Amino acid sequence: MANMEVFECISTRRSIRKYLDIPVEWDKVGTILEAGRLAPSSGNIQDWNFIVVQDEDKRKAIAEAALRQYWMSKAPVHIVVCADLKKSERFYGVRGNRLYSIQNCAAATENMLLTAHSLGLGACWVGAFDENVVSRVLNIPDHARPQAIITIGYSDEKPKEPIRYPLTTVAFLEKYGNRIKDMAAVLHDYSVVMERNLKKGKAIFEKTGKKTGSLLTQKGKELAKKIKEKLGK
Repeated sequence: MANMEVFECISTRRSIRKYLDIPVEWDKVGTILEAGRLAPSSGNIQDWNFIVVQDEDKRKAIAEAALRQYWMSKAPVHIVVCADLKKSERFYGVRGNRLYSIQNCAAATENMLLTAHSLGLGACWVGAFDENVVSRVLNIPDHARPQAIITIGYSDEKPKEPIRYPLTTVAFLEKYGNRIKDMAAVLHDYSVVMERNLKKGKAIFEKTGKKTGSLLTQKGKELAKKIKEKLGK
């Protein structure tokens, strides 16, 4: 799993809410944290902090604060991603506080989710929680804001692939709302285009083949008759 291709990792990752009662190796937790640290951020300000929570009582308190999602407490590790609003605002003002801090922490969170999956672990991104309660439980200062909670552990379920909107409904070309009708052609996936054209050609041939074949046979007979007549002369 450690050598999993990036796109495979993205496409096979699932949100895991059931965990085995098995501890997570600390070196794997460290690798996940390192992935978060390496995420992109606005102006490379890296305005985040990651709180690793293993204590059972704290995990239960966090689950209670997360709208009583008690399944969370079964995950042996929680990582709470916090935004350092003081740093965000110092560099980018109100926009840094209200937007960039969220974007930066989201990028770090996704990095950690994918890394957990690549290491054979299950994880889930939880965003619904009472920030004030979580801050009290973890002694988070006023200038920092908890943005996300990541539950991590060995999965005890295999969720099916969720239904996704097709790319043609979410991707636009050149301007908003300008849908891409032939996505394969635009993305230069010529194998798909060729396969589609072959199917069309086959369908047309099957529909008109008999008629065309009869016509060609008749024309051939007429041509042979003319040649015979000329040779006879």
